[in-house]
Amino acid sequence: MSSFSRPLSRLALPALLLLAAPGAAIAGDHHCRVPMADWQPRAAVQALAEAQGLTVRRIKIDDGCYELDARDAQGRAVELKLDPATLAVLKGEIEEDDDRHEHGHGD
Repeated sequence: MSSFSRPLSRLALPALLLLAAPGAAIAGDHHCRVPMADWQPRAAVQALAEAQGLTVRRIKIDDGCYELDARDAQGRAVELKLDPATLAVLKGEIEEDDDRHEHGHGD
């Protein structure tokens, strides 16, 4: 497993970087504590993912965050945990040939 501390050019899925909000303050525990009134709608999560070339399979709520299960253009399974207010990527996993690569901020 690897983390976002790797050089940016070596990330397996550039869309993860495009989804991340610049300068987002991210807690290492990946729990979101955002009032529901401040959440972006699920449609915004769907639109953001599709704009990055992801095919959304499921959007759910986990630990107060959005969790997105999708496939990228190469057919790899992608799981992202998103801040519900900013849609910043808090954690991401990419499955490649039975090998999962984990990317997380603040680990």
